[in-house]
Amino acid sequence: MDLALLRTFVTVHRAGSFTRAAALLALSQPAVTSQIRTLERQLGRPLFLRRARGVTPTTAGDELAHRAAPHLDALVDIVEVGLDEESGVRTLHLAGPPEFTSLRALPALTPLVSQGLALRSTFVANTEDTLEGLAAGHHDLAITTARPRGGLLTSATLCDEEHVLIAAPRWAARLGPGALRHRGPVLLEQLPVVEVHESLPLVSRYWATVFDSRPAAAAAVIAPDLRGVLECAAAGAGLAVLPRYLCETALERGEVVALLDPPVPPLRTYFLIARTGTLGLPHIARAHEWLVRTAVDW
Repeated sequence: MDLALLRTFVTVHRAGSFTRAAALLALSQPAVTSQIRTLERQLGRPLFLRRARGVTPTTAGDELAHRAAPHLDALVDIVEVGLDEESGVRTLHLAGPPEFTSLRALPALTPLVSQGLALRSTFVANTEDTLEGLAAGHHDLAITTARPRGGLLTSATLCDEEHVLIAAPRWAARLGPGALRHRGPVLLEQLPVVEVHESLPLVSRYWATVFDSRPAAAAAVIAPDLRGVLECAAAGAGLAVLPRYLCETALERGEVVALLDPPVPPLRTYFLIARTGTLGLPHIARAHEWLVRTAVDW
């Protein structure tokens, strides 16, 4: 059987679409369609069900993917070993949210550099895009805030992050002690908010958990990087909700203050994702194990 057909098949299976697979393979969509039809004729059974938006694998398609994908990944790894033989360095491609990857994951992996591991990172804020890129083979490991479904990706829990409602000290002084606990939703409508997106994802989650309500205010400042949100909040732009690991130093220095200490703070879970079968590759397995073990202290 032609390995190119299997490679196209696995890419379609992971991408969930002939169009996306064609882009990933640098082929035309008719070429991808033709290769899948050829493989289906050779096997004597359909591998995908065509839908209005993308394709869904048949039972035979799922079975073939689970059997073939790990071996195709191993062949790719053999090629990469050949490319890296002279230097003796293996490369790990890691994807994840920019802030968490920069401040947690990459520093945690740096001890492995002296053991012959090279690191390449891709910052992707959107979980769906991250998982799609991992499934398509663009990354070796990915960090997300959602656990993937299906059998082509495998996940491990890394850690939970606590979210903290913060502001510059002058805002805290203006609000007065206990004001937000009793009048949080009302005050949110009156005070400026710093967020990563117009939909107020962090503030909304916090308000739903702590106040059992939805925020009604619009953001005064939108900064698509949490580090930018922290800097703006510290400069007095308004309230913000941030993971504790990100603002811990600013809290200790008094640059910002926590406005509330709820008995059950909002939490968000991070997962470490790999393609099924690739943890048999030593450099990926080592990095995966190292991250999971290190995350116990996060």
